[in-house]
Amino acid sequence: MSDHKPAGRFLDAAIDLLRRVRDEEADSVEAAGTLLADTVLSGGRLFAFGAGHSSLAAQDVVYRAGGLALMNLLAVPGVVGVDVMPATLGSALERVDGLASAVLDSSPLREGDALVIVSLSGRNALPVEMAMNARALGVRVIGVTSVAYASETTSRHVSGTFLKDHCDVVLDSKIAVGDAELTLDTVPAPFAPASTVVTSALMQAMTATAAATLADRGVEPPLLRSGNVDGGHEWNGRVLEEYRDRIFYRR
Repeated sequence: MSDHKPAGRFLDAAIDLLRRVRDEEADSVEAAGTLLADTVLSGGRLFAFGAGHSSLAAQDVVYRAGGLALMNLLAVPGVVGVDVMPATLGSALERVDGLASAVLDSSPLREGDALVIVSLSGRNALPVEMAMNARALGVRVIGVTSVAYASETTSRHVSGTFLKDHCDVVLDSKIAVGDAELTLDTVPAPFAPASTVVTSALMQAMTATAAATLADRGVEPPLLRSGNVDGGHEWNGRVLEEYRDRIFYRR
């Protein structure tokens, strides 16, 4: 039964979105997970990037209990979170042409790697340029974005294109433009964003698919365990040592 209180309405909206991505994005999630598994099997490295709040979903799959040990965060100084002061600087940096090129030039990304780019709108220069330049390097790109923005907003990149236009696989979060699920007559602006919930779920569904695909092919998935369970640190030490040449967050 639906709850008419704001909390219940928000949870209902989030559940509806999760059901939509489960049903409508199943093939894309399978393709993305398979791409990650193929990359691992071929000796490639895995990276995730997001700017601002989109970075939360990228960080959620890096050095995470139950996650793939090989997923590295591609960090761009000043845009990873709201810890930069002022926080508005991060938003401004997302619109700077050339920043992605500078980051990629100094990053370990190389041909044969895979990069997951998370950007709700997919319209800013940084994620678009990141995807374009990564593919030019021979990197496979997975975009996690709301495709609705491409038809309801204009691109902020000089090419006039969006993140979705430069990906090998696109996962559509189905989030409506504006990222706010609730309205009330007594509140002057829409509120209660669900993009983090849905995008993180898509990321975890993708990595779960990658792990299962590796197992199906006879390869033990390089998974991390919680350090808060007995034997977790020992398990992680073995995995991190075995794949040390493809893990960059320890360096």
